[in-house]
Amino acid sequence: MKILNSSIYPGPIGNIRIVMDLDTLVFLDFEENIQRCSHHLKKRYVNYSLREVPCPQPIQTSFDAYFAGELDVFKEIKIDPSGTLFQKAVWDALQRIPAGESRSYSRLATEIGKPRAARAVGSANANNPISIMIPCHRVINQDGQLSGYAGGTDRQRWLLEHEGALSLQS
Repeated sequence: MKILNSSIYPGPIGNIRIVMDLDTLVFLDFEENIQRCSHHLKKRYVNYSLREVPCPQPIQTSFDAYFAGELDVFKEIKIDPSGTLFQKAVWDALQRIPAGESRSYSRLATEIGKPRAARAVGSANANNPISIMIPCHRVINQDGQLSGYAGGTDRQRWLLEHEGALSLQS
C-alpha cells in the first residue's frame, strides 16, 4: 500500500487539499472535491492511504505569497500530474498561460496543435489533478463566460480577478 501525505491549506476561498508522494505534489484541489481526489488517486496508485500531516513549508509559503498577490510563485514546487500524453500536453499549455490572461478551449486546442479538439481539451482541463498551480481556472468559454471549473464559477471568478484577468466578464 502506498502511503501519501495529505494536508489542508486554509485559503481565502476555501480549504485546499494537498496530496504529496514524498516531496512531489500529486493532487491539489478544494477540500470538498474529495471524490475527485479519491478517483484520481485510485486510478494512479490503486491501493493507497492518506496520512494527515502539516502543510509542507514550501507549499505553505507559495500559497501565502500567491494569495498576497505574488502570482508567479509555484515554479519551484515539484509536481507530477499523472495522465495521458494528451492530458499532459494540455496541462503543460495551461502552465504557459500567464497570470492575468485567459484562453478559450478552442484557442488552447489550437495552441497544442489540435485545433479540432476543443472538447477533448475541456475534458483534460476537467481532469487536471493539480488545481491553481496548473491553472485550469484560466480556461473560459469562447464568449467569455465562466463554466466547468470544478471549484465552481464563483471561485474561478475570484481567481481570475485576483490574477488581474482583464477580459473577465462579470
